[in-house]
Amino acid sequence: MDKFLLQQQVLERLAENLLQVENAVRAAHETATHEENIAENKYDTLGLEAAYLATAQARRGEAIRQAMASWRQFRPRPYDPGRGIQIGALVCLVDSDDKQQHLFLGPDGGSMTLLNGAQRVQVISTEAPLGSAMLGKCEGDEVSMQVAPIRQRFEVLRVR
Repeated sequence: MDKFLLQQQVLERLAENLLQVENAVRAAHETATHEENIAENKYDTLGLEAAYLATAQARRGEAIRQAMASWRQFRPRPYDPGRGIQIGALVCLVDSDDKQQHLFLGPDGGSMTLLNGAQRVQVISTEAPLGSAMLGKCEGDEVSMQVAPIRQRFEVLRVR
């Protein structure tokens, strides 16, 4: 799997998300400022709610822009066994049922699933519990994390 291709897919997905959010901001702003939505009494809150929504969507758009900037500056490096798993690692984990999952550890804001051919790759950051638990691990190491009452355990099968 090519890390740079995965990075480009993340940037494309973030750009799509940003376009959707920008369209939602425009729609909410139009609703908030439309003359038919001027409040006639204290219970008429459609315009106010639309304004709140537009503000929240604008914040989401800014978060996506920041994530895009992080992903543009990101330079995935080859795996260094001396340092263990770091940001930029492409990791294959296996659980106790021999189910494999492929993870790409990247900067913040890229939590998504990508397809690389027929292979599903989950993009996570070090802010995610699993991403944090993997830092510094090497091939053959165990990664464990607590999810509610269950302790999940994985083995690091491969790292690139």
